[in-house]
Amino acid sequence: MDLGAPPGWPDGPATSPAHRPPYHFPPAETPAETTTRLRPVRNRSPFRTAAAAVCVVLGLGLIGGAATGSWLISDSSADPAAHSTYTVGRAAWHSVPVDTLFPRTLKGDGAGPGGSDRVWTRLAVAPDSGCTSALDPLLLKTLRPAGCARLLRATYTDATSSSVTTVGLVFAEGDTDAMRALNTRFTDQHLDGRTDLMPRAYPVKGTPAAGFGDKQRASWSVHVLTEVPVVVFAVSGFADGRTVPVPQPAAKAMAAHATTAAAQAGLGHEAKGLADLVERGLRGTVTDLTKKPE
Repeated sequence: MDLGAPPGWPDGPATSPAHRPPYHFPPAETPAETTTRLRPVRNRSPFRTAAAAVCVVLGLGLIGGAATGSWLISDSSADPAAHSTYTVGRAAWHSVPVDTLFPRTLKGDGAGPGGSDRVWTRLAVAPDSGCTSALDPLLLKTLRPAGCARLLRATYTDATSSSVTTVGLVFAEGDTDAMRALNTRFTDQHLDGRTDLMPRAYPVKGTPAAGFGDKQRASWSVHVLTEVPVVVFAVSGFADGRTVPVPQPAAKAMAAHATTAAAQAGLGHEAKGLADLVERGLRGTVTDLTKKPE
């Protein structure tokens, strides 16, 4: 089959391969040609130019925002009010875990009668609320000058499940002067020992505190703090639901000569011991939170 003459061969009659002239390939590109033959550059699109400008602006904005945020954080951390015990303490009801405010188990070394040890187990935590429905009207009126921002309560039982105690934290709205004035009034007028100012209990269904109501209250403690805007209280009773005709404040029930049923059962120690432990934990937590970062 005749495929025709090879490229570059002159047309003409067929000749013997031995007599065909050699084929000459085109010369290779010189280095100058390979480096200077550039592809044509298209004109820049207006859209691409605008997009690039937007990216630059956004980048500068992010950098500026980060710098501003850093400055604001630095400035707020330098503000003493942002780290004051009153600012931190007032917000503790929603910023501190409930298991920190009311631990599931509390150990009171030497907190019982005669210096005996006590262990309390948490039965339940009440939903956070205002003070209107959780405090007696007269106690609510007494605390009103300091205000009530929020109330938290939890009920505990002792190791033998023979007593139950509700511990509460009233987070006040008042400033240092208001809390000091309230504390002075409680101290000078002995308001913490008045039966008509006794805190209410928090009953828990299906537990030893199921029947813990107003008539079952046996002993109680109320303490107005001045370092943080909080009022700490506790009220105790018998786990069998028996009524107590004459409740006795913890200070009197803990006295050596006390002979009431509440005193003999150590219910004054229950109220005071639990209130002290919850108060101590709150103080420590607020102190840690108010420490400025290094």
